[in-house]
Amino acid sequence: MKKIGIVTSGGDAPGMNAAIRAAVRYGIYLGMEVYGIERGYTGLINDTIEPLNMRSVSDIIQRGGTILKTARCPEFKEKEGQDKAIEIIKKRGLEGIIVIGGDGSFMGAKILSERGIPTIGIPGTIDNDLPYTDFTLGFDTACNTALDAINKLRDTMTSHERVSIVEVMGRHCGDIALYAGIAGGAEMILIPEKKFTINGICQKLVNSYDSGKKSGIIVLAEGAGHAEDLARELSERTNFVVKATVLGHIQRGGGPSMVDRILGTRYGVHAVELLKEDIGNRVVGIKNNKIIDMDIVKAVSMKRKFDQNLYNIAQIVSL
Repeated sequence: MKKIGIVTSGGDAPGMNAAIRAAVRYGIYLGMEVYGIERGYTGLINDTIEPLNMRSVSDIIQRGGTILKTARCPEFKEKEGQDKAIEIIKKRGLEGIIVIGGDGSFMGAKILSERGIPTIGIPGTIDNDLPYTDFTLGFDTACNTALDAINKLRDTMTSHERVSIVEVMGRHCGDIALYAGIAGGAEMILIPEKKFTINGICQKLVNSYDSGKKSGIIVLAEGAGHAEDLARELSERTNFVVKATVLGHIQRGGGPSMVDRILGTRYGVHAVELLKEDIGNRVVGIKNNKIIDMDIVKAVSMKRKFDQNLYNIAQIVSL
């Protein structure tokens, strides 16, 4: 291939710019022309596509978000929208597409692949909810953002002998809560994968108090409940003063961590290597610290396995 396009789609994730930078520079190094598709699949439909060069991607590796912008595109879910996108791809002479995004973005990449456009997916989502890869791009940074908030809240909760509920992102996958909770020494981690009861939480708070702990941190994934509702109920049922903090979209922003900058670079290079060999319809990922690639249809159909062992560890070390 000599002419490829890059698109970032869905929710932004720190490290997307690192992947764009690596893909552009490695593609040019291999003699390719590289084009940026703006605002997700909307850019394919509206033909907002611009050439990228070495200088286009200067000074971006440390920046969060995506220089290509991103957007949801309901139109691309319909055949008419897909036909427009294919028409633009062919008109522009793009021989392959790199899609950086999460599960919804990968469904779009799968559609392009099925329509004859060689496509490579890079997992860019803070949720870490793609089962074929150990880690998605942006997850480490999001965890560190949540961890920073937990550390700061720990100081004030200890000073006032209160309990803080920290609500983090994760509607269906509780990995941000689990990893940040363990790293932040949380007394409880509540995630959508594991059932819990209010009575159970109250009892654990009482047990914690009786053992000498006068304050605490509860990390709550958004898919497991709402921090303000839970704080109100715990305050009514116990003698603790319980405060709620919802981190929200702050978890998506900020400069990527060292881990995500390197991961984005490795993902971007591998994606270009595949297209250079005329290999499409794959997604890249990481397993046991080795970059891998897999058939996109197989990847999007895989069922996620919850890390029960890590959850068990979290339960034990929080005692």
